[in-house]
Amino acid sequence: MTLLALMALLFCLFAPAARAQVMDNNIEAQPEIRVATPLPPKRDDDITVPAFNTPQAVFPTGFGALSWLRKRGVNYLLSNTNEFAGAITKPTKGFPTYKQGASNAGQTAMSLDVNWEQILGMRGFATHVITVGRYGTTANRMFGDWLNHASEDYGGGGNVVVHLVTAYGEETLFGARLSIAAGRLGEMANFESSPLFCNFQNGSMCGRPKAATDNPYVSGYPGAVWGGRIRGRPQRFIYLQTGAYAAEEGIYGVAQHRTGFKYNGATIHGVRLPFEAGWEPVFQNKFPGHYKVGAVLMTAPTADNYRDASGQPYVLTGRKPAMKRNTYGAWFMMDQQLLNHYHDKKRGLIFMTGFLYNDASVALREWETYAALIDRGIFRSRPYDTFGIAFTYERMPHGVQRTDALLLHGRHSAPYGSMPNHATGIQRHASVLEVNYAVHVARGIIVQPLFEYFVRPNGQGNLRNAALLGCKTMVEIF
Repeated sequence: MTLLALMALLFCLFAPAARAQVMDNNIEAQPEIRVATPLPPKRDDDITVPAFNTPQAVFPTGFGALSWLRKRGVNYLLSNTNEFAGAITKPTKGFPTYKQGASNAGQTAMSLDVNWEQILGMRGFATHVITVGRYGTTANRMFGDWLNHASEDYGGGGNVVVHLVTAYGEETLFGARLSIAAGRLGEMANFESSPLFCNFQNGSMCGRPKAATDNPYVSGYPGAVWGGRIRGRPQRFIYLQTGAYAAEEGIYGVAQHRTGFKYNGATIHGVRLPFEAGWEPVFQNKFPGHYKVGAVLMTAPTADNYRDASGQPYVLTGRKPAMKRNTYGAWFMMDQQLLNHYHDKKRGLIFMTGFLYNDASVALREWETYAALIDRGIFRSRPYDTFGIAFTYERMPHGVQRTDALLLHGRHSAPYGSMPNHATGIQRHASVLEVNYAVHVARGIIVQPLFEYFVRPNGQGNLRNAALLGCKTMVEIF
């Protein structure tokens, strides 16, 4: 637990809890929450700017300042998330750089929402800005895994105090039946998204299933690009949305994107065009669910994982991999609350599952599937505690496996003799299991002990499975 978390804990251990904080109600999940919120039961054309989210916090009113601002259309949030993970198994022998160790990573995040209708009379218009400051490293690389992070709050934040995540305007029309947004956006904030994913810590699940960001041009948290999306709700429980996002090189690197305040288009090589349809029923008026299907087309050139321009294995010819345009991906995702505890709609068991598929000729992960159970308030005296178990499985395409096999057996020509993806063996498939229990300690504070198990780290059979113990803390300060 960080010093910040300890200070907050001392402040509010005995403070009365208002609306309790949970893992899936945080700054990072704000865009996903807006996607997953259906229309009210009765049509209300007076709805213009949907209400901003205000999670429970250690200092809920900001000593009076935040209450004053919120009454005037300005919503400010500040939080810290810290993620620790340490291996309890030894790494594979024969690799001098691998070791049994622990790591800590985290971020401090800020969100600023402004209702410009309330301030200047601009009907239906609001702006949203999120920044983060990230720190630390992740433990998975210590035992050779570069596919899935043991701590999701690692990387992409530029190792600076303030990194711009999103900054965009949103216009809401026709009683919240139409929403149009444009600016610096992350594609994954709206598509292939769910606020439930970050009830877990490991990177194969948290944020979004890792296959969703398999391509380096995909803008996922905390990366953002120029883009826009439009979402319509023809019926209360149905939405359709599409968008256009710049396919920009290096959005998770530090060369130009260290701070996120990079506005030129010098490294834009194409566009990503996602489409998604969602159904959000509430069965028996107490069991909400979210079902979505979608696909994306990308025009930026991406390297083939096996062949060169002549159609031959690039490892054997020594030529560069072929560059392919018009690649694609597709997905199905769902979550459904199955039961309630103690006649409370906010407590109960949720089941999640999904399947994601990527263009096999350019992907590292051809497909991924996942399943999870999230049970909130299972103990009568602990209404806001949450138990979670999640399992993900990733499959590598045949092109990656063939390239690895050729390189591993020395059948290659310089200069393309190094193994891609930090591989030390043939990458075929990988799995990650996580079990956790999030404790609502006090107002705005969650402490979540957890266990992670990596099967075939980096997708390789030559590396030992790895088990880790960890702890995730979340403190909503304001």
